[in-house]
Formats: sequence, C-alpha cells, structure tokens
Amino acid sequence: MKRRKILAAIATALVAAAFGAPSPAVAADTSVQFYGHLDLSVDDATKGIKESTAQGKVGWQADVSSNLSYFGVRGDHDIGGGNRLVFQIETQVDVSATPGPSPVNQASQGNTDNKVLGALGSRNSFLGIAGNFGAFKLGKTDAPYKLSTSRMDPFSASVGDYNSIMGNSGGDNRAEFDTRLSHAAWYESPKMGAFSFSALFAPGQNRASDNSNNASGEPDCTGGGGGQGSGIGGLVNIGPCNDGSFGDAFSVAGVYEAGPLYGIVAYELHKNANRTGDETNPLAPPAAPLGSVGVANEAAMKVGGQYMVLPTIIVNVIFERLTRKAPDPNFNERQHNAVWLALTQKVTAQDDVNLGWAHAGKTPGDPGTGPIDNVANMYTVGYKHHFDKQSNWYAVYARQANHTGAHYDLGSSGHGITTDCKDAAGACFTGETLQAVSVGWMYSF
Repeated sequence: MKRRKILAAIATALVAAAFGAPSPAVAADTSVQFYGHLDLSVDDATKGIKESTAQGKVGWQADVSSNLSYFGVRGDHDIGGGNRLVFQIETQVDVSATPGPSPVNQASQGNTDNKVLGALGSRNSFLGIAGNFGAFKLGKTDAPYKLSTSRMDPFSASVGDYNSIMGNSGGDNRAEFDTRLSHAAWYESPKMGAFSFSALFAPGQNRASDNSNNASGEPDCTGGGGGQGSGIGGLVNIGPCNDGSFGDAFSVAGVYEAGPLYGIVAYELHKNANRTGDETNPLAPPAAPLGSVGVANEAAMKVGGQYMVLPTIIVNVIFERLTRKAPDPNFNERQHNAVWLALTQKVTAQDDVNLGWAHAGKTPGDPGTGPIDNVANMYTVGYKHHFDKQSNWYAVYARQANHTGAHYDLGSSGHGITTDCKDAAGACFTGETLQAVSVGWMYSF
C-alpha cells in the first residue's frame, strides 16, 4: 500500500508539473514546470556546385529536419528574504533523427561534433539565485551576445537563419559568436526603467597553453572545430583543437526597451583562439604559411534595433564587426563587417510575411589564397500562419550568393540539416550559390 501511495504521488507531481500546476508532492515554497518546443520541416536544398570535378550528389536533396526542438524542466525554490533558487535542465530533442555524435564522414565542414545533443542537459541548464538584485547563475547558456538579438531573426532555426552570416567569422555552418557557452557564470540585471544588461564569464579550463586540448570536463573542443578529426566505426576522435578552440570567454549585452523601440549593444571576446589548422598542411592544401594565422584573440561587437513602425510592420537592423588579432592580415579570414536587415509585415491577425537580407563584407585575406573577394549575400523570404500563440506553420525560401572566394552556408546554428561547400569527397568549392526551400510547423507547450 505504501509503495502505491509513493507511485501515485510521483505520478501526480509529474502530471501537475507538466501542465504548470502546483503539486501536493512539491513543497509549497517550490514550483516545478515541464516545457517544450517542437519544430519539424520538410526541406529541399542544393549546394549549387556546378564544377565537373565535384563528386557525388551536389544538386537538390530533400530531407526532414527537427530544428531546435527541445524539452526541459525548470522551477524555483523560495529561500527567504525575497530571494529564490532558480534552476533549469534542458535538452535538444532530435525528433526526426537518431541522437548521437556527428560521424566524421557525415559531419558538415567545421562542425565535427563529439557531444550528443540529445543527451540530458545539452541545452541551457543552470542553478542560480534570483531576487530584486537580478540573478546570478552557473551552468551553460546562450551567451548575452546571442540572446540580445535573437528576437530580430524571424527565420530562426530555419534554412534562412541569420547565423549563416551573422556571428559567423569563417563562412562555415558554425557561428562562433552566436553560440552557447559551457562551464559559465553569468549575471542578469533587473530592469532599470527601460534599460537592462547581462554579463558572462566562461573560464577556458584548458591544460594546453595554446588551447589545443579539449577543455577540462568537456567532450568537445571549445567553440567546436575538432581539427582534422578521425573516426573508426563511426566514432569521432576530437582534436587537435586547432580550428577556433579558445580559452577564456567574456560576453556582455545592454538592452533598451521602451514602447515600439528595442535596441541593443553587445560585445564578446574569445581569448587565444587556435587557428593553426589553417596553416600549411600536406593533407589539406592550399593553406597559410606557418605562423601566419596562429593563436590570437577574436572579438565581436554589434549594435542593433527593432522598431514597430506600425502595429503591422516590424523592422530589424543589426550592424556587426568581427575582428581577429592575426599575425599576418593577408591570411585573416576572420575579420569583416556584417549587416542584417529584416522586415515583418502582418497581413492579418494570424498571418505574417517576412523578408531578410544578410551581408558579409570582404575579409583581409583567406588562409588558402590570401586576399580574395569573399563577400556574400543571403536573401530570405517567408510566410507564417499562426493557429494560436503556441502553434503555427511556415514556408521559407533562402538563397546564399557567394562571391568568388566565399563559402557561406545555409541553416547554420539552428536548422537540423545544414549545408556546406563540400562534395562527397570532401573538396570545398567556393563562389557557389546555395538555395533551399522549407515547409514546416511548430508547437510549444
């Protein structure tokens, strides 16, 4: 009988928490809630590679993708004095794919990944203290730099996600400055009139002076990019960490929100980012000379604003500057300016039309060729129908137009299926025009 009562209490707690209701099995000074977000789409994309030397299928390819779908539990506990312990454990849910690390022979360029995204706690998870002073938290989170402009991308997690250019220093499908930072401590201020701010520090935790090892306690290189990688039986061996692995990270953002105006200024610094994988390598020529790329600080800053011109028109504008203290600027592809412009037109109370343009400016040079025209422009258009506040369906078309030396992708940092510049043999073709169409639906609870 006692066992049945215990099981009944647990079941009651789970059901009550799932629907956000208080549970008799949870103390009166504690609240717990389950939540989630599901996003599934059917896509068709092409890398646009026309060279006769390309191997494999480089034309249109259909897929079914789960795009930043996630599930989590969060809550708080009253500790008196107007303060609360707050917690959250969140994980990615690969609804249409099998969870696991990205095998070397299937991983996209610059995105070889040894962590299991579907594992418990793979997304924003923390324990902290919150009160009138704001909140201080420990764990992993989307950095303040990323969060400050997330509302300005109506194509988030789709084939037209603005991270295909914004926050993206190298033109791959990995946005180094629009990311989640692990082993971090951060502060979130209360709203002071129309102003608020947040600041984060993540220690490097790296035993190697050049950050070429995995950070202590981490399965992956900090910032991704596991060098050449190697695999046996589909398993990934990360390292050396020489494709952007960095040490200490600092991220800060200030927000002003009043009436129809939302404005931000943000900055993020990655100390001693290791890019030696871009230097002379007999297995992957051409490459920069030894010592020309090296280990150097990388930083990003941006200013942006969202303005509701009319109740039916929303305009988003972001200017971003990415920098790297490279030893030789002729081989520095990590420094450029970028711009994002997006417009949302509400057609009816339930229907939106969205337009977007992202521009990546020319960098000082490229590791393989030196100075080259690597400008890129991404154009996106989308339609969204809202059934209610929790569910909608959408359609998106995205076009990434790369100049001669550029290899920017589509679907970076959010879409479940990303593209890259490579053919089936691993050769990268620059200057191509990628395209993708996507139709899907979302539900949040």
